Amino acid sequence: LAPAGQDYFKQSTTRLYWIADKVVEMTIEMYREPKEMVDQISALGLRHVSYAIPTEFFAPYVSGAVEVVRTMTTDENGVDAFRWSLTLISKILVRTILEGSTIVMKAINTNQEKALVKAISVSPRGKRALELLNITVGAQSISPFYWSIESGSLNCARAMINDLLTIRADRDNYYYGCDDLFSRHPEVIQKLCSDAADLLWPLLDGLIWRSRLTVQGERRVNYYVKHLIHDSKGNLNQALEWLADNKDPKLISHPV
Repeated sequence: LAPAGQDYFKQSTTRLYWIADKVVEMTIEMYREPKEMVDQISALGLRHVSYAIPTEFFAPYVSGAVEVVRTMTTDENGVDAFRWSLTLISKILVRTILEGSTIVMKAINTNQEKALVKAISVSPRGKRALELLNITVGAQSISPFYWSIESGSLNCARAMINDLLTIRADRDNYYYGCDDLFSRHPEVIQKLCSDAADLLWPLLDGLIWRSRLTVQGERRVNYYVKHLIHDSKGNLNQALEWLADNKDPKLISHPV
């Protein structure tokens, strides 16, 4: 049906058995809880965006699964029901992948900083943060920034931090992604401490603005530390506690 598709099934036999069981379970649950299953399938599709799975392999997979089921039963109604449910699942997955496959997500899969910079350069100033922090399909959403960390694409993650924490302006507004970053991911300090400690330095550096003008041998410096002191509810933020648990003496002495 599609010989090239086998290259995307490189897991262990146990994992492949689990996937096959899950497919059958999902086809049944589609009849029992259709609304809940659509949400789960959409979330699964968004994860597949990052795996860079070609959508043309979904139809052959459905055909192959139906043929296997046909060899196990003579009940045509059961086979038709399985085919209909699995076809619907594959269509939802394909739609989710196509809608979620933004140029930013494709750049993350390459883990090349230049590719990420080129991908985000076409976005207007006011929407750059949204492109880097949130992709929504239906009721499900995924953070490209967090996915780049979880998938090990740290070069792209560093480029995202630099882009988010760059101050831009037009005739009417200034654009700075600090508020967007901490609103979307209030626990970002904890995340970086546990999964990507090397990215803490560019994050903290991005919270400092230094004027290019010198007055009497001094220049103005702004520290954007609001989100490190208190959270969205006005309570004391745990950022300092997370940084202390990280036990990096050089990092804890950063000006921020």
